Amino acid sequence: MTNGWDERPKRIHVNDRMQRGYSYELIESAGVRFDPAFRPELTPKEMLALGVFGGKYMTDCRGEFPPDWFAAAKLSLERSDPALNFFGVSASKPLAYWREKGWIYDEDPRGWFQWYCRYYLGRRCPDDARQIKRWKAMVRHVAQIRNHCSPGDLDCRPRQRQALLHWAYDSREL
Repeated sequence: MTNGWDERPKRIHVNDRMQRGYSYELIESAGVRFDPAFRPELTPKEMLALGVFGGKYMTDCRGEFPPDWFAAAKLSLERSDPALNFFGVSASKPLAYWREKGWIYDEDPRGWFQWYCRYYLGRRCPDDARQIKRWKAMVRHVAQIRNHCSPGDLDCRPRQRQALLHWAYDSREL
């Protein structure tokens, strides 16, 4: 079954509020051939439908990604709205914080989720190993939820659970 996006070009051109004149090549098919150490539990489409980043993350760059990612996405055009997050809480730091820490790769000015969306589509880049290492470091939060919450108690540690959703871990299953 095709949705129009399956025939996308091998080179994606980006022109949005945060990035102009950037392009990247898709060298893998979408959703396959990930680094063996990188096993996200959620796709970008699933994350957007669950509610992440207060719905504000992807509002001006939708043309870069498959339209079906946004069919059920919880988005806020004006400002971040934590009520749109699956756990109804804010679990984000401002982008300025991530920049101060040096965690933003120039090619992905929106941060980790932008990297993941592009990686999922098939882009591979020099920042992959670092981003996968950052993703793997989130497993400490999985351990904390398992150690401090009853299985299935979604009211236990909602900020930590929401943060895990932001990193493609399905904390609803813990």
